[in-house]
Amino acid sequence: MWISKKEIEALSDIVKGYTTGDDTDIRDNKEGAFSILKNDIYSLVESQKEQLKNTQKQRDILAEYMSDISHQLKTPITSMLIMADLLEDADPEKQTEFIHNIKLMLGKMDWLVKTLLDMAKIDAGSVDFAKKKITLSQLMNDVTPSVSILLDINEQSIEMLNDTELECDKRWTVEALTNIVKNAVEHSPRGSKIEMDCGENAIYSWISVRDFGEGLDRAAYSSMFQRFRYSTNESGFGIGMPLALSIMKGQGGDIDIDIPKNGKGTVFILKFFKHKTCAEDAPTDSAQSR
Repeated sequence: MWISKKEIEALSDIVKGYTTGDDTDIRDNKEGAFSILKNDIYSLVESQKEQLKNTQKQRDILAEYMSDISHQLKTPITSMLIMADLLEDADPEKQTEFIHNIKLMLGKMDWLVKTLLDMAKIDAGSVDFAKKKITLSQLMNDVTPSVSILLDINEQSIEMLNDTELECDKRWTVEALTNIVKNAVEHSPRGSKIEMDCGENAIYSWISVRDFGEGLDRAAYSSMFQRFRYSTNESGFGIGMPLALSIMKGQGGDIDIDIPKNGKGTVFILKFFKHKTCAEDAPTDSAQSR
């Protein structure tokens, strides 16, 4: 096959243009090695563009989370600096109190940084979820130790109505489910129970966590999963629920919120879609979709 100098020069100019952001489509449907070369060059350029776009997305996400970390650490760091300044001249009882408070704050700060970095990695698509078949009871074996003290303090219990097998990443799903259960415990009255249920349909497997608190206003649905929106609880920063959603989204799943017909409490439904495309086609009304 004969290729003219003019064609080669034209191709060379287009390739040079790609380095400055030109998006000329050089593909054609002709036969021959030269056409194959042009198609391969175009595919390579588009692949590089996509990689650069993903890299920039990851950088933007990481920068946003680093900004959040910086903002959230300012208050506890300031408090610790003040206590550290007062520590030397304080009486022994006050010194013990200051040291205890500093240790608590350091623990919370460590958890905050770790959690936000985990969320950044998940949202940037940098976490490889290892999905395996596991039952709800197996997941709860790992969740229960993390919530047992809270349950004892509030004289609450967890009741599992059913058990079923679903496909998910055990480590990350335990993290998400723990945060959902903790939220249910914190919003339930003393002496109440937390109901766990599960099942599956043609589209997805699901786990539901129901509390018997005052319920959630529908207007608060979207803000429930916004970082730091609900950070009034002294034991947290308001990122447990957003982390749970990031984990579920990272696995191709989702979290829905439902209000029981009697208006008592709130139900959080973790959905594990059986196919990637199902997440886009699934019904949005959680009460109907279960």
